[in-house]
Amino acid sequence: MKSQDQLVAQHLLQIKAIKLSPQNPFIWASGRRSPIYCDNRVSLSHPEVRSYLVEQLEAQSSHFGPFEGVAGVATAGIPHGALLADRLNLPFIYIRSKAKAHGRQNQIEGELHPGARYLVVEDLISTGGSSLLAVEALREAGGEAAGVLALFTYGFAESEKAFAAANCPLRTLSHYDALLQEALAEGYIDQQQQHLLADWRKDPVAWSDQFLSMQ
Repeated sequence: MKSQDQLVAQHLLQIKAIKLSPQNPFIWASGRRSPIYCDNRVSLSHPEVRSYLVEQLEAQSSHFGPFEGVAGVATAGIPHGALLADRLNLPFIYIRSKAKAHGRQNQIEGELHPGARYLVVEDLISTGGSSLLAVEALREAGGEAAGVLALFTYGFAESEKAFAAANCPLRTLSHYDALLQEALAEGYIDQQQQHLLADWRKDPVAWSDQFLSMQ
């Protein structure tokens, strides 16, 4: 029987929210090459998968203790955060990476209640930087962070250290190891490709540099 993290990975692979291409890597905004591309917003266009993910977010949210609201990280964390808040019948806010340069110059949109605990919802955890910036903004505005709940994580060691240093709990619906296991089982990749993908997670920069040097 598959675990829940494997089932989540299965759904994300089936709808192509996560794509794997170790032989023809994707180009990230940084210019680095990566054998994986993750955009969980694709799930919003698939009602059955969308509902399943919200159910899993609700189940995982119980591990954070009581909280009075949900905060989405702009932009990818907004839709799933809003769906979870609706499911739990709780207030919702979202947090930008920085304050707007016009209007009311808000960084946090919605009505934040000082002293209230918010569960921060994110799409993807890479280094953890954007999520922890949102947590910092929430704390500076007078709110408390119950923790961060995300759909998927690459499981980089630097992100785990960053969340520990920020004293911020982190939980995810699925992760890179479960993804590789599921991708191999379903025939998305073979064992050689699995090794290439595992090597990327160990050192993404070196992996990208090595790929570019062979071009």
